[in-house]
Amino acid sequence: MSLRAENVSWRAGGRMIVDGISLEPRPGSTIGLLGPNGSGKSTLLRLLAGVCATSSGVVSLDGTPLEKLSRTAIARRVAVVEQHATTEIDMSVLDVVRLGRIPHRRAWSAPSAADDSAVRAAIEYTRLEDKVAQSWHTLSGGERQRVQIARALAQEPRELLLDEPTNHLDIQHQLELLALVTRIPVTSVIALHDLNLAAMFCDHLVVLEEGRAVAAGTPARILTEELIAEVYNVRAIVTPDGPDGRPSVRFLPHEHSPGHTAALRS
Repeated sequence: MSLRAENVSWRAGGRMIVDGISLEPRPGSTIGLLGPNGSGKSTLLRLLAGVCATSSGVVSLDGTPLEKLSRTAIARRVAVVEQHATTEIDMSVLDVVRLGRIPHRRAWSAPSAADDSAVRAAIEYTRLEDKVAQSWHTLSGGERQRVQIARALAQEPRELLLDEPTNHLDIQHQLELLALVTRIPVTSVIALHDLNLAAMFCDHLVVLEEGRAVAAGTPARILTEELIAEVYNVRAIVTPDGPDGRPSVRFLPHEHSPGHTAALRS
């Protein structure tokens, strides 16, 4: 067993933000969370990380509910890469990556050999060797995301949760980042907006709409023209068998979208 969500819900301000979602990623797989803005993707990730307590349902690690585990115990298993990370402190890349070892250290203790080894391995894996002394504030968006992934890897997690990590990155850095994430030998759950990136890099997709999971399965089964029209209110042409054996999506101009057509008729 590993990370598991059973019928989890979360309510805020009288509104159901996440509504009865169940999720049990296969160990080592990459799960993509899809859906429009406000569909509950980020909140679901926070529930999986134990940052938010569920209103109902259970999130567990190896069968133990998160509410029975300490924050330190969870952080030793689950690492989170937020959509935006910033600091006013002048920190080097090495300083940021070392933050990943906090769950494994006692307060005020010096880094151990195991800490140094984990940090070094994370830096090498993310190819940041030439950046270790560079200030965080001088990095590009793509470089900052790589550093955040290195910090997460330094935690030595078994589960990695990423909230829209490709936002504001150019195409090259989007592809490089997701290729890096999918090579990491952990279970990854990634909130994404780009359907083609989800099709390219994810083993399994969960589509959210108004807090509910409306579809789940492989990219080939889930990414259909009908589902895209229903959930995103746009028309698209889906090529089910792309060059890599995965579907690809081409969106049609807005005037062809279902909502626009209905508005013209009314």
